[in-house]
Amino acid sequence: MAVYRSIRDLDWTLLIVTLALGGLGVLQIYSATLATKWEDAWWKQIIWVVTGLGMMWMASNIDYHMLLGRVTYLYLASLALLITTAVAGNKVFGSTRWIRVAGFTFQTSEFVKIVLVLLVARYLTDVKTAGSVSWKDLVKLGALVGLPMLLVMKQPDLGTSLTYLPIFIASIFMAGLRWKYIAIIATVLLVSLPIGYHFLKPYQKDRLVSFVYPDRDPKGTGFQVIQSRIAVGNGGMWGRGTKESSQTHLGFLPVPHTDFIFSSFAEEHGFVGVVIALVLYFLLIMQIVQNAQTATDKAGLYICMGVAALLLFHVLVNVGMVIGRMPITGIPLPLMSSGGSSTWSICLRLGLVHGVRWRRLVN
Repeated sequence: MAVYRSIRDLDWTLLIVTLALGGLGVLQIYSATLATKWEDAWWKQIIWVVTGLGMMWMASNIDYHMLLGRVTYLYLASLALLITTAVAGNKVFGSTRWIRVAGFTFQTSEFVKIVLVLLVARYLTDVKTAGSVSWKDLVKLGALVGLPMLLVMKQPDLGTSLTYLPIFIASIFMAGLRWKYIAIIATVLLVSLPIGYHFLKPYQKDRLVSFVYPDRDPKGTGFQVIQSRIAVGNGGMWGRGTKESSQTHLGFLPVPHTDFIFSSFAEEHGFVGVVIALVLYFLLIMQIVQNAQTATDKAGLYICMGVAALLLFHVLVNVGMVIGRMPITGIPLPLMSSGGSSTWSICLRLGLVHGVRWRRLVN
């Protein structure tokens, strides 16, 4: 089969919005880290964005059907990578999430997201039940997604492990899920929540308590939530500007270039800047959904919707976290938070989406 492409075949909306968000991220990282120990983070982010765009291009040129045919091996490799991280990874702030290869440090759990998008798409494409997912298939697929979730939880990294769920949930809804199954799943979740709470690490329990009652310990567990909310409120309508952003530049915001970059951005650019950023995320997600609607097969549909659900979850949780509406989980803001693994992972997933678009041009 031959594929005929021209410059018009590029998904310009996807590409431009990705560049815009990446550019906003670089500018905010530069501003937030001025005169700090992280002041070189902005140029590193430029390298990660540029190389990420190259990865996006390479991923878009790979036939996703070929990847689906090898997803079993990719899944086993991802499990092996998570186990290797647990055994020989670098321990930072009490968590073993990173592995060092050839001088570079990677957060392996970020790249597992790509494999799970492909795995879920392959499994649901092969489901024989017409119009709905059977209980048996639901349990099997849940176990396949649940295994890497447990490995990531053990690192411990509850936030990243939870990002695997929207891939699974969005796809099974697209495949067709009976209401009685939804009721059973909801009941199981409600029952398991108080049980699961007892298995959390002490700092994870503190984060949940501080999310509900941040004022109980304003100088301890509630400090991050309170300072983040102050930063967002300081922004007002137009923002305080770079040098006038007190929470960011006086050290009240912890790591303002990673997990709390949206707080820093809101303080410096205000309500108007926040709306612009959220509109860009909305456009990106809607463009992915549009590619899902025009996909030539179910596999392409599931890939796009898995990527869209994961992106939406990241944005909702990160923004909800910094305004005190969700617990602090350490989930980065896509394309804006500083981090090579996160940036490369999202670019590779967007490359898969672009590849689904290009398959319409196959003759």
